[in-house]
Amino acid sequence: MPLEEVDETETGLRARLVDVGVDLVAQEGAQALTLREIARRAGVSHGAPRRYFPTHLELLSAIARRGFAELGKRASAVVEHGDGPAPAREQLASLAGAYLQFALDSRGMYELMFRHDLLESGHLGLRDTSLPLFGRLVELVGVARPDLDARLVAGALWANLHGIAQLWNWGSLQLATGAEDFAPLLHAALDAHLGSGE
Repeated sequence: MPLEEVDETETGLRARLVDVGVDLVAQEGAQALTLREIARRAGVSHGAPRRYFPTHLELLSAIARRGFAELGKRASAVVEHGDGPAPAREQLASLAGAYLQFALDSRGMYELMFRHDLLESGHLGLRDTSLPLFGRLVELVGVARPDLDARLVAGALWANLHGIAQLWNWGSLQLATGAEDFAPLLHAALDAHLGSGE
């Protein structure tokens, strides 16, 4: 009898493989995401994932899509709260803070989500999950600073936030700046890209 349960639906096994991948990346990082290890932890034969994900890249993309969905939920939660919309700069600070906190809380997933080879694969649908968040960043920058090219400033700000996240996760920024949390760095990045807040 094969390792897979015969009564499990295709969508059920597909979801289970992704669930296992999400757990694995959280525990051991992106480098642990091999088809063989995911299959072993899912309790299926090592060839089973290929029936649902013909390439390793497609399975990694499905796992990363879960990360983008979680990041999107966190971003929405901090931007769309309260009695009414906060000023754009305040929303940007909240959005950027949620992004950095996600990078701290989900280091392995964060690393996987921003691998260039995954984002480059437009036919896998990952851009459909990742670009709306960038679009929101562009929109808020445009409201906060209508005199600037919002797309370029948002791109530079995102690159800055990504650098903060990576260097913070590696311990480099704490060592270099003596900062105990990333909030001062976040505010400095916003000031650098948007000008000093009132």
